[in-house]
Amino acid sequence: MPHWTELVEQKKQRQLKSIPHEWLVSEPPPDSTLDVTNFPETCGLLTARDIEITNTSTDVLLENLACGEWTAVDVTTAFSKRAIVAHQLVNCLTEIFVDRALARAAELDDYLKKTGKVVGPLHGLPISLKDQLCIKGLETTMGYVSWIGQYADKNAVLVDILLECGAVPFVRTNVPQTLMWGETFNNVFGRTTNPHNRSLTPSGSSGGEAALLALKGSPLGVGSDIGGSIREPSAFCGLYGLRPSYGRVPYCGALNSLEGQDSLPSVFGPMANSIGSLKAFMKAVVNAKPWLKDPLTVRKKWDEDEYNLVDHGSGKDLCFGIMWDDGQVVPHPPITRALQMTKAALENAGHKVVDWKPMKHGLLEDVTTSIYNAGSAEDYMIVTSATGEPIISSMDSINHVAPPFRPTNGGISAYQLWQVQKLRRDLRKEYLDYWEATVSETGTGRPVDAIICPAAPYAAHPHGLGNDSNYTMVWNALDYSATTFPVTTIDPALDAKKPRHEFYGDVDESIYEMYDDPKTFKNAPVGLQLVGRTLEEEAVIKMTEIVDAALAAPKVA
Repeated sequence: MPHWTELVEQKKQRQLKSIPHEWLVSEPPPDSTLDVTNFPETCGLLTARDIEITNTSTDVLLENLACGEWTAVDVTTAFSKRAIVAHQLVNCLTEIFVDRALARAAELDDYLKKTGKVVGPLHGLPISLKDQLCIKGLETTMGYVSWIGQYADKNAVLVDILLECGAVPFVRTNVPQTLMWGETFNNVFGRTTNPHNRSLTPSGSSGGEAALLALKGSPLGVGSDIGGSIREPSAFCGLYGLRPSYGRVPYCGALNSLEGQDSLPSVFGPMANSIGSLKAFMKAVVNAKPWLKDPLTVRKKWDEDEYNLVDHGSGKDLCFGIMWDDGQVVPHPPITRALQMTKAALENAGHKVVDWKPMKHGLLEDVTTSIYNAGSAEDYMIVTSATGEPIISSMDSINHVAPPFRPTNGGISAYQLWQVQKLRRDLRKEYLDYWEATVSETGTGRPVDAIICPAAPYAAHPHGLGNDSNYTMVWNALDYSATTFPVTTIDPALDAKKPRHEFYGDVDESIYEMYDDPKTFKNAPVGLQLVGRTLEEEAVIKMTEIVDAALAAPKVA
């Protein structure tokens, strides 16, 4: 077998050949240009129509595609060009299959022309996919050298459903090796950077997806989330993302790490530049009856009553709980400012806001990490041993410090794992009762409707410094539906470092020290999470729309 580095070089050559030569940028910006978000529209490769199409919201794109004002070929071409420009800026793509996508788009145009009908609710919409979702005839490496050259013989179930809905898959996006990272780097495709500031990370593991969407190289993407891998990248890149509960979106036929670990499974969910895109995706997918193709998918169609918040006072006089910190790590100043902005906006909109006190978040973190790491070291070793590629132990290319969530031993016994899972079960019941008890604080006759909290204790940070995912991971442990939404960007004038002398622990202190100078984080978006209950995707989307509208409303003097 060739040395693993030769396999990588061959794969990179195949990737380069998949890019139309005429879409290569002749003069890319120098590395010193950190913010590249405007470059696609000024590089000269996109026409005025391309720019108009790629700046259009998903809702309007679907309307224009359905009535024939724009063809699927035109829309797919525009986003394909912009995606390839994005890739040359931030290294966000893995598989590029423009010819296949354009052939699919032409079939959709022909169907609409002949019948006057759309194929489905996502007719003609290009969709980008995280590099886990198998597509027949294409490689899916998931950042592993060992999986180079493995071509799928069938689609993942979610891909089939998206095709039935009329969507046009056109690219797949970069991930970290093993997926189990809050950054995006692997030995096959290298590192993805944040388009708002290329010295910062887009997070992970859906970091390639987030970077592409931030450059408007796709109108709608699919990420996955086992501990925050949709929500952190969405927050770091100024996007909206949804982490659904287990089984709401089909996973069958996709590749993954830790396969067989069914206690705390990964989930697929949408990422986009608008909250409306998340609704369009979820409504289309769950109404396609995915439980008939994936036995682990929940039998639940889109519930319009839940979207209209019938269990939450029909959306009037909502009560939100704000979690200022998780009792483990105090967020950086811009995150706290975003929480303050959101609280003020909600109160100005007539909603109530109370403080949410975290309950046993440290223990939930320990339980979750124990479940992940019960067999993860062996999982990584077995996959990488096929080619001898090194297991990446740190995303820090300078100090090579391994974060605390990486496995440090061979795992635990089956009996020990059962005890951890039993503890998690009991914690879920305890947290449910804790939430229900907030009915005494809200004044609405209901418990708190949703929690607003950080998506991470920091915004996008320099590469290699991420070492805390508990602000997202705790909700995976509890299986609560959660979105992320953008609030602001880091402002050195408003977000100066504040002196602290007491810390929850060593991780809290190290994260405090990371925020050395707001200018290091220049232009980084700041996003937050909205957390609902298990299988409350419809309600969580609607409440995020309400928060989004409140933040966009004129400030009350």
